[in-house]
Amino acid sequence: MNLSTLQSLYIHELRDLYSAEKQLVKAIPKMAKSATNPNLIKGFKQHLEQTKQQAVRLEKILKNHNYSPRGPKCKGMEGIVAEGAEIMEGEADDEVRDAALIAAAQRVEHYEIAGYGTARTYAKLLGDQTAAKLLEKTLDEEIATDKKLTALAKKAINFAATKT
Repeated sequence: MNLSTLQSLYIHELRDLYSAEKQLVKAIPKMAKSATNPNLIKGFKQHLEQTKQQAVRLEKILKNHNYSPRGPKCKGMEGIVAEGAEIMEGEADDEVRDAALIAAAQRVEHYEIAGYGTARTYAKLLGDQTAAKLLEKTLDEEIATDKKLTALAKKAINFAATKT
C-alpha cells in the first residue's frame, strides 16, 4: 500500500469503509436473529437497509475517482464483528444478550463514526464537495443509530438485564 499523498490515504479510507460496510451487511442479520427484544430486532433490520445504501454511496464516490471499491479487508471491523459473534454464540439470558448486542453494535457505530468523520474531512480538504456531502449524510446516520441504541438500552434493555 502506497500512501504517499492525502488523495491515496483518502482512497484507502474509502475502501476500508466499504469493506467494513460489506462485513456488516453479513453480520447484522445474524445480530437481528440473535436478539429477542422486538425493538432491537426492528432496529437491526432498519440499519441493515441503511448499511446497504451506505455501501452504495461509497461505491459512487470511488467510481467518481475511477477506483474500484475493492481493497484489503478492514481488519478493525473484522475484529469488532468477531467480538459480536462471540456474544451471539455464548450462553446468556435473553435480556443480557440483548444488552451485549447493543454494546457490540455501538462499538461498530463508534468505529464507523471515526472513519466517516475522517473521510469527510479528507474529502473537504481535497475539494471533493460531492463526496463530502455523501459522507456527511452517512456520518449523520451513524450518529443517529448510536443515539437510538443508547435510548433503547436506557429505556428498556439494560433495565431488563438487571432483572435476570
